[in-house]
Amino acid sequence: MSEGQAITAAGLEALEAELAELQGPVRAALAKKIKAAREEGDLSENAEYHALKEEQGHLETRILRLRERLRQAVVVEADHSAGVVGFGSTVRVSDERGTERSFTIVGATEADLKAGRLSAESPMAQALIGSSPGDDVEVATPGGVRRWRVVGLGGG
Repeated sequence: MSEGQAITAAGLEALEAELAELQGPVRAALAKKIKAAREEGDLSENAEYHALKEEQGHLETRILRLRERLRQAVVVEADHSAGVVGFGSTVRVSDERGTERSFTIVGATEADLKAGRLSAESPMAQALIGSSPGDDVEVATPGGVRRWRVVGLGGG
């Protein structure tokens, strides 16, 4: 039996919303397109029908994967009173050049670096977890060691 996958409450809501969308409107629209393509006659030569059936297979696979992620999801709430970086924390850091970035430490399945959501399993998050404002952390990267200073916790 596998352990649960840590996820934020917002990440869980997003998964549930995506699953509802795929199982409802998206699945219904695709079924309608398949029905219309089927009515065009000889299925052996109907490229649109076969493409839609392949799309349907991908959709059903995505739905199954989302259901499994939801089954394994364990919501972990951030402890904002702790004063240290932990799962669910939003942390502001600055690099050696003084460039500030903000990251929220999230579960691997909801990570999106462009959106500032950093996987708790990443080297950067691992270096930050347990640190406090004012601490310096080092992160080994393919380009060498990068140093970051924890500027603060929380949004803004």
